[in-house]
Amino acid sequence: MALADFDARIAEPFRTLERINRNQDMRRLREFARNHRVQKIIVGLPLQLDGTPGEMADEARRFAGRLSKQLALPVELVDERLTSWEAERQLEELFGRRSKSQTPASKKKGAEVSVDSMAATIILRDYLDRQAAAKEAR
Repeated sequence: MALADFDARIAEPFRTLERINRNQDMRRLREFARNHRVQKIIVGLPLQLDGTPGEMADEARRFAGRLSKQLALPVELVDERLTSWEAERQLEELFGRRSKSQTPASKKKGAEVSVDSMAATIILRDYLDRQAAAKEAR
């Protein structure tokens, strides 16, 4: 997961939420959204390199629909192509390896910077950048 300040266009990694079951996962996500005053949720849409839906695209769409209904928040799907690759590259640059890593700041928060949380951050940053560019174009 990742969190962002929409106005400041800053996105930061947050811990990875391990799956338990659908009901508990939704309860934890609802609690997370409430505690962090989430106003919109961005879900990665797994597309193939050619832009066609991947195997998990239908599952991502169903998940986004459940999130919107259960949390009563707007949910947008965003292309997540190559974000895991980019996340691994960034983590390697930052920490010199391709595994879970902790920064001093993340240790204070008790959170790990993982490939998944870094990928979520990249998706969110891309979304924020596209929103800002669309706003400037108006």
